[in-house]
Order: sequence, then structure tokens, then C-alpha cells
Amino acid sequence: MKDRILITGGAGFIGSNIAAALLKRPYTDVVIADDFSSGDWRNLIHVNCEVRAVCCDDTQLLQDIAQGHFTAVYHEAAITDTTMMNQKLMMNVNTDAFAAILEAAHQSGTRVIYASSAGTYGNSPAPNRIGFGEEPENIYGFSKLAMDRVAYRWYDKHSAPIIGLRYFNVYGPGEHHKNEKEGTKTASMILQWYQAIQAGNPIRLFEFGEQRRDFVYIGDVIGANLAALDAPLSGVCNVGSGKARSYNDIISNLNRILNINHSTEYIHNPYPFFQEHTEADLTETQTILGWTPQFSLEQGMEEYIALLEKNHRGPLKTA
Repeated sequence: MKDRILITGGAGFIGSNIAAALLKRPYTDVVIADDFSSGDWRNLIHVNCEVRAVCCDDTQLLQDIAQGHFTAVYHEAAITDTTMMNQKLMMNVNTDAFAAILEAAHQSGTRVIYASSAGTYGNSPAPNRIGFGEEPENIYGFSKLAMDRVAYRWYDKHSAPIIGLRYFNVYGPGEHHKNEKEGTKTASMILQWYQAIQAGNPIRLFEFGEQRRDFVYIGDVIGANLAALDAPLSGVCNVGSGKARSYNDIISNLNRILNINHSTEYIHNPYPFFQEHTEADLTETQTILGWTPQFSLEQGMEEYIALLEKNHRGPLKTA
């Protein structure tokens, strides 16, 4: 009997990579639900699955979940623009829709794996650990923390695991579209700076490039998601490399991999909110998922840049 797995937001960066990975498993069908407001059809060209152009809280979709049509649900759909200030819209799309999915999944006892975010920690001191320093500084981070709280209330009532994955700074193939919509620049800084180099533009960093983030390669994000498909316990886990690296480290690696010495400009940071230091504590991740990251920053960037160099004249494949 085949597993039939639903991925909401499956045309997006992470969702499409999850779909491609799942389809490599034997006896697995994938159904993608995406309204294509932020996802991109090109991410699915090489992903052979059913695609429904609907919102994640579509009435028929929720009914299918409730009736047990799916072995598991990966909920990746969300507004991910951290600069969005419309609080009601953010909560409706991120938190309320997730609550509806959990209600439907409860009726059928379906496993739910969902995307949370390191934005739940705001500017709390790193390393960032589940249950500590959960003080988001924008509505996006709060909407994700609210999702974690909704999930927590279902743990004891739901017959299958509910697992939240707090993604840190994810980069890798499949994120091109995040820079292509007018007025948006939500792709990783690794991609943005690579594109600046390709265009012959200077790389601009906020003074003085010493901000540290936990950059996690998409290959590790997929590894964590696949581990969550078999994990026996409910809970929230950080998904990061477990090691913070500076923006200056990114530039140094770009120069090394491309064998160049590209110019860098340091500019004033105009944003009142900006995470200075994130680093995933992986204690719960190892306990719940039995998973640890495999890619260092150097390894992840080398693989990614090789793909970018190969595909820079066209959209990247996700599979």
C-alpha cells in the first residue's frame, strides 16, 4: 500500500524539495496544495506529483485530511515575509489556517509536520533552545510561536505525532523565485550576494559583517523533515547547523569557492529589528528526531555554488 503525503506550500523553496525527496522513497505518492501566491511552478517541473491550486485551508482539502486521505501532512504554507506589518492577515494565514489543519488531522489521526521558525526567538541570546527566550520581535515570529502553542494543546489529544520544525537560515536550490517578485528580496543572503557578484555589483553588508546566524543547507532541512516522518514523539525541534557563522564568513567562502576577491561595502543598518546572533540548540532535535546535521557551511556552500554556476542562465531544478 502506498503512502499518500500532502504538502501545503509545496511549490515553495522547502516544500518542493521535500516533495522531490519523498518521491525517491518507494511506494510514496505526493499531493501538493499551493495557491502560488509565493511559490513558483518552476520548482515543480521535475517533481512528478498531483498539484492542487488551492489555499491550505481549502474546504475540500480539509475534508480530505479529516477523512484520512493522507498518511501524513507536511504544512509548509505560510506568509514568510518578515517585513509584513498586517497583523490580522499574518495570523489568519499562518496561525488560523494551521489550527484548521490540526482540527481536520485530529479527526483522522493523521501525522502533522509543520514549519515553525527561529523567528520565535527574536533577539534572545544564543544558543537558542526550545522553551527559552521565545520573545519574537515581529508579527511573523509571533504567528509561528502561536502555531507552536496551538500544536502543544493538541499533543495529548492527537493519536499521531505533531512535530514542529523551527527553521533557521535556510539556503540552497529552489529559492530563486524568492527574489523575483517585485519589491521582495527574501532569498538567502548567500544567493543574493552570489547574484550581486554575477551582476558585477558590490556586496553590501551591514556594519561590519560580524552578525552571526545559523545557516542551514537545504539538504539538512530535508533530512530533518524525513526523520520527522518516522519520529515517535510530538514536539518542537530546531533545524539548524548548530553553529553560528558571520556574514563575513559567507563572503570569505564565496571568494574562496569562486576564486575571486570581490569588493565589499559596509553600510548602516536601517532596520530597528535585526537578529544579531542565532544558533540552534539541537538537544530536542536529537531526542525527538534522532537527527543531526551533515553539512558544514563550507560543504553546503560548495555544493550550492556548484549548482548555481551550472544553472545560472536558467532556473534551478529542485530534483
